Amino acid sequence: MKVLEPSLNDEDLNRLERDTFKYFASEINLENGLVADNTRVDSPSSIAVIGFALTAYPIAVERKYMTRSEAVKRALVSLRFFNDGPQGPHAEAIGYHGFYYHFLDMKTGRRYGNSEISTIDSAYLIAGALTAAEYFNRDRKDERELRKLAETLYHRADWQWAQHKGLTVTHGWRPKTKFIKYRWAGYSEALILYILGLASPTYPLPEESYRAWTRTYNWKRIYGHEFLYAGPLFIHHLSHVWIDFRGIQDEYMRGKAINYFENSRRAVYVQQQYAMRNPKKFVGYDRFCWGITASDGPGPAVRSVNGRKIKFHAYLARGVPHGPDDGTLSPWAVAASLPFAPEVVLPTLHRINEDYPDITSKYGFKCSYNPTFRSQKQKGWVSQGYYGLDQGPIVMMIENYRSGLIWRIMRRCPYIVDGLRRAGFSGGWLGRK
Repeated sequence: MKVLEPSLNDEDLNRLERDTFKYFASEINLENGLVADNTRVDSPSSIAVIGFALTAYPIAVERKYMTRSEAVKRALVSLRFFNDGPQGPHAEAIGYHGFYYHFLDMKTGRRYGNSEISTIDSAYLIAGALTAAEYFNRDRKDERELRKLAETLYHRADWQWAQHKGLTVTHGWRPKTKFIKYRWAGYSEALILYILGLASPTYPLPEESYRAWTRTYNWKRIYGHEFLYAGPLFIHHLSHVWIDFRGIQDEYMRGKAINYFENSRRAVYVQQQYAMRNPKKFVGYDRFCWGITASDGPGPAVRSVNGRKIKFHAYLARGVPHGPDDGTLSPWAVAASLPFAPEVVLPTLHRINEDYPDITSKYGFKCSYNPTFRSQKQKGWVSQGYYGLDQGPIVMMIENYRSGLIWRIMRRCPYIVDGLRRAGFSGGWLGRK
């Protein structure tokens, strides 16, 4: 669709992609390959962010941000750490049953705080490893080792254990309290988790596990758009980082006559419509000022704004149209929506740059901003930090929009293909079952 409003051009996108990738180049312990969750002092490493880094290295090579040898070297350090790290229920372990603690100490690599063995974050780590393995396919000693380590990492994950005697997959496990009571139910960022679990050559999920998950979906009509509902925008992004859902459908989407890509496009338009309607009367919301998702925020605080008290939150999974919403918006969620609706996203990114120039710094867009949370000195609140969970989708989805690189790489990945087919996907690039 032709973009009529002032918007970013390819040179602008190239700059944003390059600057955002610098997070992964810089916020890393080169001795163990662990990447920081965020830029705060003493931040732990997030295994999901490591997965994003592994996914971003092929982009860095193609765009000449990093040499192939340097990218392979970094990926190997990360993969060796997870391959060699102890597994088990004991205190020294970094993982259990092939899954890993959500957060690890950047220096020691040990479990950080009370973090859980996380099934979803482990899935992102594995997806990143498989991306690197598929891209770095040359017959060289270092690239052969990289592929072997990625395979080992994937084969080790015991998806059946993670089901904990149920059909759907649990959120995770802790040493003292054991399995987390919550399961991956309702449409969520776990789509990639189920695809990987179904294709496992060692401990595969049964096909009924996927059907049990889709039975918990919630289809809604909001602002004239019918779509598979999820409030936070990031849910409509994360599995799409790796998988090109254009033209392919599972049983659920065949019944709705759309696909997951189109579903995400509709979610973007619902976000824009919510901002235009602005039911809670926050400052700045309009057709070029939207993007409500999981993000940092100016709280916890309560302030009186135009005669009404507003409770502002810190980091929170915000969503539309049912909230929570405290006026906090996320440029990264807008940028990551680029492949779905460029005609909406490009003018919005231009407007953010025009209206909030201080939101851009050394790693591109900062996490979030809140025009309602004002002071005498500030036009509005702007997050001072960066989160790797935000940076990854910006890099990958800009590249998928510009060249489709990650999508093309993962179309070749036999595990992604097999997982999609076992989930009942067919059509488009996947072909018939």
